[in-house]
Amino acid sequence: MKSIQILDAKHHVGETVQIGAWIANKRSSGKIAFLQLRDGTAYFQGIVVKSEVGEDVFQLAKNLSQETAVLITGEIREDSRSKFGYEIGISGIEVVGESHDYPITPKEHGTDFLMDHRHLWLRSSKQHAIMQIRNEIIRATYEFFNQNGFIKIDPPILTGSAPEGTTDLFETNYFDQKAYLSQSGQLYMEAAAMAFGKVFSFGPTFRAEKSKTRRHLIEFWMIEPEMAFMHQEESLEVQEQYVAFLVQSVLDNCDYALDVLGRDREVLQKYTKLPFPRISYDDAVELLQKNGFDDIQWGDDFGSPHETFIANSFDQPVFILNYPKAIKPFYMKPHPTREDVVICADMIAPEGYGEIIGGSERAIDHEYLLEQIKAHGLDENEYSWYLDLRKYGSVPHTGFGLGLERTVTWLSGIEHVRESIPFPRLLNRIYP
Repeated sequence: MKSIQILDAKHHVGETVQIGAWIANKRSSGKIAFLQLRDGTAYFQGIVVKSEVGEDVFQLAKNLSQETAVLITGEIREDSRSKFGYEIGISGIEVVGESHDYPITPKEHGTDFLMDHRHLWLRSSKQHAIMQIRNEIIRATYEFFNQNGFIKIDPPILTGSAPEGTTDLFETNYFDQKAYLSQSGQLYMEAAAMAFGKVFSFGPTFRAEKSKTRRHLIEFWMIEPEMAFMHQEESLEVQEQYVAFLVQSVLDNCDYALDVLGRDREVLQKYTKLPFPRISYDDAVELLQKNGFDDIQWGDDFGSPHETFIANSFDQPVFILNYPKAIKPFYMKPHPTREDVVICADMIAPEGYGEIIGGSERAIDHEYLLEQIKAHGLDENEYSWYLDLRKYGSVPHTGFGLGLERTVTWLSGIEHVRESIPFPRLLNRIYP
C-alpha cells in the first residue's frame, strides 16, 4: 500500500492509500463520521461509514480527540463540494499518538492566548496557509535572482557597526569588545557587489524599536540585493519586476492557501502590471496637505496614516522618490541638483500595508561619505573597511531591501504582521 501526502491526493483518485495525519476536527451524523485531517501539506475530509468498516473502527473514529495523530487507510475520491476537491473514504484507522485536552479548540480565542500557544496555533488552517505563502515568496525569491544573474552572499549577523546608525540596536559582548545584532546586511552587500557584480542576501535582521504597531517586529527577515554599475532608475525596474514576480508566483502556486485566506485573486493580479506608479516626496507631502493631513510638513517622515493615504491614491504598489537627506541614512547618494534630498525610493504596498521596500543609489565619493559618517556621530574607524570600497575601483551602485514579513502580510491579506512569521518577536513577547 502506498503512503502519500494529502496534497498529492489528486494523483491517486480511485487508489487505496495510507496517510499519516492529525485530527483537526470531527463530527458525526448517524452512521457516518466526518474527520477533518491535516498532514502539514493540506487539509481534507475523511469519511467513515459504519456499515463499511464495522463497529470497532466506527467507534474509534467517533471518539478520536482533536490533534490525535493517526495512520489512515482508505480510497481517494473526488469531492467537488470542498475547497480541496478530494476526500478519503476511510477503511482503517491506527492511533499513533493520543492528544488530550488540546487547548486551541474551534471556538474563538483571544490574541494573547493564541500567541502564548503559537507553537500549537501554527497547526490551524489559516496559519498553515500564511506559512505556505511565506514559503512560496522565499522559493520565488531564489528563482528570480538566480534567473537574473545574481549570486547569494551571506552577510554576518554579528557586526561591529550599524548601517542605519547606532540607535535601536541590540548590543552584545563580543569577547572584549562591543558587537551588535545586524540591522541590515547592506554595507557588506556593497562589498560583495564590488566582487561579484550583482548579489543578494536573505537573512534575519533585528531592530530594538519600542513599537507596538501591526507593521513592526523586533526580529524579521530581509532580502537585500545590491548591483554594481547600476543607477537608481535601473534599480526601480528590478524592484517592480521582483515584486510582480512574487505576486504572480503566489497566484500560480498557492491556490489552496489563497482559498483558505479568502484572498481576492483579481486584486492581486493588478499588482503584476508594470510599471508601478511613482510620486516624489515633495508631491506626496503636497497630496497629503491638500487632503487634510495638517500634521505633515516637508522634512517629516511619513507615518502609517500618511503611507496608507498615499497608497490608496493608486491601484498598485507606489514608489515614493527622493526623501529629505536629514531623515535618511548616511550612505545615500545626494541628489545632483538639490542639497536637501537624496536619491532613494520606498515602495508602499496597497491596502494599507505600508513600506515593503526601501532602497537608494549609494554615495561613491570617499570624502563625502567620510563627512557623513562624522556628521552622524559614527566611529570612523568602524567604517574604514566600508570607506575602502570607495578607494579601490569605486563604481556607481544601488540596492534595496524587501521586508519578507510585511510582504507576506500584504499578499496574504491579513491584518497583523505577527502572523507572517512562525515565532514572532514583539516588544513584550519572546515566548514561545
